[in-house]
Order: sequence, then structure tokens, then C-alpha cells
Amino acid sequence: MKVPVIRQLFQSSSPEQLEATLEVLEAFCEFRGVHEAEIDVAGELITNICGALEVHAQVKGGMAEKDALNAFAQRVMGSIDK
Repeated sequence: MKVPVIRQLFQSSSPEQLEATLEVLEAFCEFRGVHEAEIDVAGELITNICGALEVHAQVKGGMAEKDALNAFAQRVMGSIDK
């Protein structure tokens, strides 16, 4: 998870574009012959896209962009610490 990447995805892509990309990446991970390193890269991209989608939802709900980004980062870091 990289907050600057999530911010860029949020600012430059619509939720519809992010959803379509997410579907492609998830399908890619299910292909036979995909190496573990490729899955790791796709997983990082999926995490960033999901973060951008969550930020879109929170901003739509009235939260400031900065606060939405920080909230997502804190939630992810909190789940890693457990």
C-alpha cells in the first residue's frame, strides 16, 4: 500500500475505471502460469485500487480527501499489527 499511489489513482480515475481495472487484475491472478512475483505485483496494485475506491466512497460521503486517505492507511496498518 502506497498512499501517494492511492491519492493519484483517486484523483485521476473514476470509480468505474478502478472497478474495471480491479476485475482485470483479479482475473489475471487466476490464470495458470502466472508466477508468484507477478501475483505479488498484482496484489499490490489491487490493494492500491481498493484504497482509491474506498477514498472515493468516503469523499462522496462528505469526508475530506486527506482525512479519507489517512483513515484508510490507519485501518490497513491497524490490521497488519494484529
